Amino acid sequence: MLITDLNLVNFRNYGQLSLRFPAMINVLYGDNAQGKTNVLEGLFYAAFAMSHRTNREDDLLRFGAQGYACAARFMKGGAPHTVRIKRYLDGRWKRDILLDEKKTTARAHYGFLNMVMFSPEDLTLVKGEPQLRRRYLDMEIAQTDPVYWELLVQYQKNLKQRNQLLKSIQEGRADMSQLAPWNVEFARLAAGIIEKRLENLVQLGRICQELLTALSRGKETLQMAYACKLSGGVQEWQEPVSVTQEMLLEQLEQRQEKDIVIGYTGIGPHRDDLRFYVNGHEGKSFASQGQQRSCALALKLAQLSYVKAVRGEFPVLLLDDVMSELDNTRREELLRFIDGRVQTFVTVNDKTLIPQLPGTEYFRVEAGQVNWE
Repeated sequence: MLITDLNLVNFRNYGQLSLRFPAMINVLYGDNAQGKTNVLEGLFYAAFAMSHRTNREDDLLRFGAQGYACAARFMKGGAPHTVRIKRYLDGRWKRDILLDEKKTTARAHYGFLNMVMFSPEDLTLVKGEPQLRRRYLDMEIAQTDPVYWELLVQYQKNLKQRNQLLKSIQEGRADMSQLAPWNVEFARLAAGIIEKRLENLVQLGRICQELLTALSRGKETLQMAYACKLSGGVQEWQEPVSVTQEMLLEQLEQRQEKDIVIGYTGIGPHRDDLRFYVNGHEGKSFASQGQQRSCALALKLAQLSYVKAVRGEFPVLLLDDVMSELDNTRREELLRFIDGRVQTFVTVNDKTLIPQLPGTEYFRVEAGQVNWE
């Protein structure tokens, strides 16, 4: 997977930007708040039709503009492709996604241009909030499994509607019996998501263990577990198990009255978590900061390897201001992994953090101007 061109119009601080990327490692350097991350955000948007930093598409619009556009040319499986996304006002806000010049849907587009983002926030994958780990797992699987993507979309719709109904019952505007059909559909979707997450976890865990062994020079081991929140507490699984619709429906019904009292759904994939055990000890509580960062790096590199195993080629890697957060050893291991096989886009303040490896090009970013050196 290779991106050759990126074009942005009225996107963040860029009125118009056209870039060509001739190299495997493309380094964007310069002071803070000049537009480095905005370039990576444009690449991410081209791949997923969403931002990695905001849920508000209005935030991407250049001040005073009436719409924006993002386009990328890339090579996949040896063949050239284009993706163009534009958002514009036509009475109301509209968005068009064109893949190889043909209008397509967000579902068909998602995962066609494979990409992995690594930012400083990802260094807290082990010790941070559960939503970080859920997002990591969801983006990894959804890129390679359109069925999983559809399950997530349907699940989020069902969850929102079920929560609204719970609130209505709490306020006396609806009856508890109305929950029954929502519970059945919720349990069906939740079972599908959890089973796919567990299947993924086996392969992911194996890859992570191999990578962490290399990063730590054989000093550290890693086990991963899926922590499923149920009505009676948290159940951990380290391998695929049969998570049935009937079992989850029973769990929902057991805590139905509690959900009405709190006004939202307290169990399900949106509440589950990943747990990491480093040298047999729970990583969030007992691993050192260095061990936690090594695990986080292994997880992101495993994401690259997982997509490669499924799709047959490495995805594009975006490194947003993460190199300065890694020590020399981890930085060297990361560069060794990507060198010559993973097209990478890196943002840094100090260009010397990225040595002049073969196939490296530098772009200076200053006041919304990007100059190829």
